[in-house]
Amino acid sequence: MIVRRPPIALLLASLLPFGVAAEIRLDTPRAGWREGSAEGAHFMQAVNYPASSVNSAVNQAETARIRGLIQGVSTVAEKPARLIVNGISMPLKVQDDGRFDRPFVFPSGSNNVEVRSPDGQQMRRVQFYNQDSGETPAKLRVVLAWDTDSTDLDLHLVTPDGGHVWYGERGLANGAALDVDVTTGYGPEMIASPTPQAGQYLVYVNYYGGAGASALTTAQITLISQEGTINERQESFIVPMRSTGELTLVKSFSYP
Repeated sequence: MIVRRPPIALLLASLLPFGVAAEIRLDTPRAGWREGSAEGAHFMQAVNYPASSVNSAVNQAETARIRGLIQGVSTVAEKPARLIVNGISMPLKVQDDGRFDRPFVFPSGSNNVEVRSPDGQQMRRVQFYNQDSGETPAKLRVVLAWDTDSTDLDLHLVTPDGGHVWYGERGLANGAALDVDVTTGYGPEMIASPTPQAGQYLVYVNYYGGAGASALTTAQITLISQEGTINERQESFIVPMRSTGELTLVKSFSYP
């Protein structure tokens, strides 16, 4: 009698809780054509230090968030899940129950969002077209992410008029603003401006501290200009952060 071995997928499924399939559920954004909305879009939540997590506000607009569930795989991993938005790859903090919920302002036009599980075995991707309906698009965006949990890196931007955006001054009169001050690892933190001034900008990263502050942390900084247009430009920089208190000038650049 020939005994056939069950497929590998069935063997793996047998290791999961009954009725739970290994998958990533992406509740929003959804694929297709949609109307954006500025109503209920909150990008500057208050975060107390230390914070257990950074989640979207309760009344966050569905068109202004990345929300879902990683189910059936271990979310307590040495590395986070991955979030890739319009080609920018960054860590994604996932709660113990597998849920993630990140506020995000999408540019008008075509957008692509991909979420990968911590083990890299599962992936969910959506493509959608965002029809502007009230949001003010970010013409200049700076994104900071890092690779160590339980650490706090801070993003700083000095604008041409001498303004300084950081967690101590989250919004400037010239329009530049920091969205969320992430204090528990990975980020991402973003500074965006819908009305960037012409002139010289300075981007700094500060190794503030945290429970894992003794570890070497690698910061990834991405600059995006003219986002969502045919003239969009992206530049990414990898910077090692070695000790608490370190303040590093990452980039000096001119806009436009």
